[in-house]
Amino acid sequence: MKLRFLGSGREVGRSAVLVDDRLLLDYGMLAGDPPRYPLDAPAPEAVVVSHGHLDHAGLVPALLAGEARPPIHWTPPTRDLARVLARDTLKLRGGTYDCPFTEAELRRLGEVSHTHSYDESFEPISGYEVTFRDAGHIPGSAHVVVDDGRTRLLYTGDFHTDDQRLLSGTTARPDADVVVCESTYSDVSHDPRSDVETRFADALRETVWNGGTVVVPAFAVGRTQEVLLICAAHDVDCYVDGMGARVTRQFLDRPEFLRDADALREAAAHARFVTNPGQRERIADQNTVIVTTSGMLSGGPAMTYVPAIRESPTNFVAMTGYQVEGTPGRELLDRGRAEFDGRVLPVSARVEAFDFSAHADREGLLTFLSAYRGARVLVNHGDRCEAFAAELRADGYDAGAPEVGQTVEV
Repeated sequence: MKLRFLGSGREVGRSAVLVDDRLLLDYGMLAGDPPRYPLDAPAPEAVVVSHGHLDHAGLVPALLAGEARPPIHWTPPTRDLARVLARDTLKLRGGTYDCPFTEAELRRLGEVSHTHSYDESFEPISGYEVTFRDAGHIPGSAHVVVDDGRTRLLYTGDFHTDDQRLLSGTTARPDADVVVCESTYSDVSHDPRSDVETRFADALRETVWNGGTVVVPAFAVGRTQEVLLICAAHDVDCYVDGMGARVTRQFLDRPEFLRDADALREAAAHARFVTNPGQRERIADQNTVIVTTSGMLSGGPAMTYVPAIRESPTNFVAMTGYQVEGTPGRELLDRGRAEFDGRVLPVSARVEAFDFSAHADREGLLTFLSAYRGARVLVNHGDRCEAFAAELRADGYDAGAPEVGQTVEV
């Protein structure tokens, strides 16, 4: 089996791994200005998508240009999310970069889409059996097992080993000869989730009590729903704005992929969803909590809310997700300022990051990989892939960290 890393090698984002020049695992983009895409223009016979985040599924429609019609295989939530992400990407056309696909290619997704449940084996192309296993990252996220009759490859996608309110952690440990493993938090130990939740809820309540407004930038997929559940559990009233509202409704249509669909349904009923953009300035003047996309401040209603509250130290920006280098969210955390609609603005409001990550931390990664001591481990999707691979080698693993563009024979 031959693996070519078209993206995510020694970096976070633009995941794309081509198997034997025939089967493509994921096809995503790296957020930033401008965004970065995988190398080359692959022409796979079939595509398998691990989950519906932009850095794994954001470019899938671009594979349907011209006469190309490779079948796309994913879980039902991943298919639904990919369509939402693609529609949102199309809205950005005419902004800071050209959209890498068109409306026509987006429509073609329905023609080539094939959905599969967890633990259901299927043959995307002749000679390859693929099985999805629950990865515990976001609804519909999957470990991808590829078996060509000689080698069993486990492509982990993104995964979490601990429980979240939205999902249970992954317990899947499928047999594999080779593991392509994400490593986003390979040097981080997550604090106990209950402690983070308490600090978060207390900070929100304190800000509102003191007359301030809280903006919670959150990823539309997974994080908005997790924050909704946390707010409901801690009796924190909130508004919800942006694409997260639509994604929440989609998740509720797929209750079998949730840990507790009733809890999410109650949390959504407890929140107030913003339906008119004209409401935003008025809402920003209230003593309230606003959960809104974009989680990295790279677009969405957050571009209205954060500038509106930035001048007062009484206000609060509560970051809830990983901030990729080069994004406004990372700039705000590191330097106390960020670019909004072409203007770099200082932010006097308090800014704090809360670790609600849906990725396994160092202990989770090591616990997961302990089932694969006899396998070859290829570390990807992280800021310190080489260092983590070296640590694994020192512990007796056959581990490496391929670069973008590198081909590995396994």
